[in-house]
Amino acid sequence: MHVRKATAFTDEEIKYLATFPLITFEKSTGHKDFGGTEVGSVKAATAVKAINPRSKILYYRNIIVHYGGYVANEQLEAIPNAFLANDDGGEDLVRGKVRAYDLSNPEVESWWMNHAKQACASPVIDGLFIDGNIKVIADGYLRREIGAEKKAAVQSAYHRMMRALPDLIGRDSLILSNIIRARLENSGLTELEYFDGSYLEGFEHPVGKISREDYVAKGIAAMQTAARSGKIIAFTMGMGEEQESEMGIDETRAAIDDIASIQDRFTYALAIFLICAEEYSYFMASDGYSVNPGGSKLWMQDIPEYSRRLGRPLGPAQNRGYIYIRQFEHLRVWLDIENQRAELVWQ
Repeated sequence: MHVRKATAFTDEEIKYLATFPLITFEKSTGHKDFGGTEVGSVKAATAVKAINPRSKILYYRNIIVHYGGYVANEQLEAIPNAFLANDDGGEDLVRGKVRAYDLSNPEVESWWMNHAKQACASPVIDGLFIDGNIKVIADGYLRREIGAEKKAAVQSAYHRMMRALPDLIGRDSLILSNIIRARLENSGLTELEYFDGSYLEGFEHPVGKISREDYVAKGIAAMQTAARSGKIIAFTMGMGEEQESEMGIDETRAAIDDIASIQDRFTYALAIFLICAEEYSYFMASDGYSVNPGGSKLWMQDIPEYSRRLGRPLGPAQNRGYIYIRQFEHLRVWLDIENQRAELVWQ
C-alpha cells in the first residue's frame, strides 16, 4: 500500500491499512491535522502497528523534488541557493511548477540526510521510501535547464548520499527506492546495490527505440533478477489510461470509473507480478495514491484475488518469446505481453 491523506485516517481506514504487509505513507500524510508530514506519518504508523506490529512502514522522502507539508522545510528555506535554477533564475523546474533540490550544495545534502535520520529514529518507522531517483540518474532530465556541469555535480552528490545512507539511519532500517526501470542501461540493477529493494512504476512506457513489448520484457527480466537475489519488490501498476509525462519519467494515468471496468487490466497486471514474484515481493494495483475526498476508487475496497490461496511456486516462470507461464500450488499463470492478455486459473 502506497498512500497519502492530508488529514488523519479514520479507525476503519487504520484497520484496512493494517491488513497490508508493506506500507509507504506518502508526502502530505496527516499534515493538516498534525502540523506536518513528519508527525502525521508517525501517528498513522503508530495506529497501524497497534493492530498489526508485523506491518513494515516506510517514510516517504523525495530525493530531488521539493514538496510542501514538512516541518523540516523551514530549515531548508534558510539555506542560500538550496534549489536548482535555470539561466533566468527560475526555480520551478519540475513539471514547470515545483522546485528541485540542489544536492551539490553541501548544506542541502546535510539537511536531507539529517531529515532521513530523524524520521528513521522513530520506533514505528521501519525505513525509507526514496522517490525521484530516476530524475537524478537520467542524464537528460533538467540538463538543458541547469547545464551539464551542474547536472553531473547533482548526480555525484546523489551517489555519495546513497552510499552513506545505510550507516547513517542504521543497517536495520529498510531502504526502498524507485529505481528499477527498463529505460536504464542495466534496468537500474546496478543502482539497486545501494538499497534493500525497489518500488516499480512506469513499467510499460517505452523510452528510446524499443517496442512496448520488448520494454516490458526487459522490465520483467530485471524484476526477476532482483527478486531472486532477495531484494524487496514493490510492484505497482496503474489501472487508468496512460497520460503523457515529461520524458516518460512520471507515471500519470486517468481516473477509473469503477472496479468492474478494470478487471482485465487488473488480471494482466497481477499476472506480470506473479511471473516475477519471490519471497519478498509485493503488489499494488493503483488508481492514484491520494485518498483525500475524490481520490482513489480502489481505496478501502476488497479485492477477491488478494485473499485467494496461492501456495508456493513450483519453479521459475518459463517463456517463449512474449508468452510466459508459471505454476504455483494453487494457481496457473499465463501471460501474453504482446497482446496485453493474461489468464489466472485457480486450482
